[in-house]
Amino acid sequence: MKQAILALLAVVLLAAAAGAWYATTPPASAPEIGETVEVIVQAGSGALAIGRQLHREGLVRSPRLFALAARTRGVESSLKAGRYRFTGGMGWGELLDVLARGEVMTFPLTVPEGFNLRELAPRVAQATGTTTDSVMRLALDSAFVARVGVPGPTLEGYLFPETYRFAEGVEPVAVLLEMAGRYREYWTIERRARLDSLELDERALVTLASIVEEEARIAEERPVIAGVYSNRLEIGMLLQADPTVQYALGETKERLLYADIERVADDPYNTYTHAGLPPGPISSPGAAALDAALYPADVAYLFFVAEPDGSHVFTRTNREHINARNRIRRERGE
Repeated sequence: MKQAILALLAVVLLAAAAGAWYATTPPASAPEIGETVEVIVQAGSGALAIGRQLHREGLVRSPRLFALAARTRGVESSLKAGRYRFTGGMGWGELLDVLARGEVMTFPLTVPEGFNLRELAPRVAQATGTTTDSVMRLALDSAFVARVGVPGPTLEGYLFPETYRFAEGVEPVAVLLEMAGRYREYWTIERRARLDSLELDERALVTLASIVEEEARIAEERPVIAGVYSNRLEIGMLLQADPTVQYALGETKERLLYADIERVADDPYNTYTHAGLPPGPISSPGAAALDAALYPADVAYLFFVAEPDGSHVFTRTNREHINARNRIRRERGE
């Protein structure tokens, strides 16, 4: 009797081992080790359906044993939908781990420093399979802006410059929330404390930073440019920032003419005709521009003019400014 029981146990163990080997050993039609295979798992797919997909791609031998393994490991209800990239040679344990963690394929979406909504919306639209107009409507919607938790009046300036990664099928709402969330992460306790010590609220600070971002071509000049505009604000002098006029025009011009300024004279973003800062940011400033606005250089300058290489000549008086501008024009042959 004892020998019969031992023999039966041996048969059971051998069968279990054979089953495990069968389940975990790739089939003959399996991709080469290291070869990538893309699999799209539809929403609502159960472990057995996923097993069948993996079987068709040659990644598992038995869909039923794969589903049984998912149940045994306690991840049967945790397998997530999405587009996956598997490689030949992965065991079913690795496949289940990837599916349970939802390690889906992602694509990059970059927000460059200084991009405004008009420039960013087409990228978001292309990435999410929607239209530029629908993204713009969302970014300009006051109710959505309030939900996002930024000082508005729109999402302009609050979609933080960075390279993000999103899964395919992501909705525009999720993309904008992620970008605005990254903006909020910028505001550490120390930066909030610094802001509280200034005479600017958060929206005004970001607005100033966005102008600095547009003006600066040399990283080291950002705090100096911020210092110039801070000095102008302090004495009530017009900012006369070309990027704000270009924002009002809705286009970027290599050289701004007086006719351009006059064309949008009534626009509140025109800092040649309206005192103080414009109503909101004109683009998305990066951390360096925000820091420059928070910590402007302590300088006596009130003017600056761009050199051909993108650097600036900073001056204290209007006469010095005119002299610098005339010199640069002569050197350009104008």
